Amino acid sequence: MTAPPPEIIEVLLVEDDEDHAELVRRNLMNQSVRCRITHVNNGESALDYLHRRAEYASPESSPRPDLVLLDLRLPRIDGITVLSDIKSAPQLQTIPVVVLTSSDADPDVTQAYLRHANSYLVKPLDLVSFEGLMKELGLYWFTWNQSPRA
Repeated sequence: MTAPPPEIIEVLLVEDDEDHAELVRRNLMNQSVRCRITHVNNGESALDYLHRRAEYASPESSPRPDLVLLDLRLPRIDGITVLSDIKSAPQLQTIPVVVLTSSDADPDVTQAYLRHANSYLVKPLDLVSFEGLMKELGLYWFTWNQSPRA
């Protein structure tokens, strides 16, 4: 008798910098837990995905994420607005949102937590530290943390 395959963790990555997105994807795919990463590069697409609008209308093409990794500096709609929308929508507010940004400015950190971010992480500048952060993030959110299922 074989064990069932591990659950797939759905991650929505909201990141406009393609190099950063690739680093996140590559590092999260190396986790011991299987994850599927959907990447959008602006706040408007993130909200369309989460609310299943436009090209993301089908639940099959836009499964509910188990985790949102959200940059703050985004085109079209900024990350703080996206975070506010997620945390004010009853059908979305239990999804953990980790702000993953290059800003360590106190006002950004404060605004994110006032809007109920679950965590705020500053992207390290060097590759080794970034990879270490992604490993720890994966361990915590994919292995140790318990989230409600919708």
